[in-house]
Amino acid sequence: MIRLISFLKRKPGSTHAEFLEHWRDVHAPLIANSSAARYVRRYEQHPAAWPEDGGSEPSWDGVTIQEFGSTADFWAHVQEPDFPEMQADIERFIDTSDLPWLLVDDANVVIDGSSTGDGARDPEI
Repeated sequence: MIRLISFLKRKPGSTHAEFLEHWRDVHAPLIANSSAARYVRRYEQHPAAWPEDGGSEPSWDGVTIQEFGSTADFWAHVQEPDFPEMQADIERFIDTSDLPWLLVDDANVVIDGSSTGDGARDPEI
């Protein structure tokens, strides 16, 4: 399995709240209902955790993670006829001048809190 991880920053002049609203209410359904979605096994939106104490805002507004069966599936999804519509929407709310992304392979899991059920490390490690 391949994952696409993208760091997202809102367009200059927009607020974090406006970014989140567009990302969740406009962009997500656009992707979910596209022909390109047939290549996507999973699509996750992870908004940045903003400081509760009024501290400085994060450098990124969120991260998206998409899962594909292979790199070939990733490249096939960008060739779908409706992908340009999704790309045009990205241009509406994301600062594409600073849009780092990376395709990654399966994870090397170092700690998995679910193995003990309580979030503690497995004592055998």
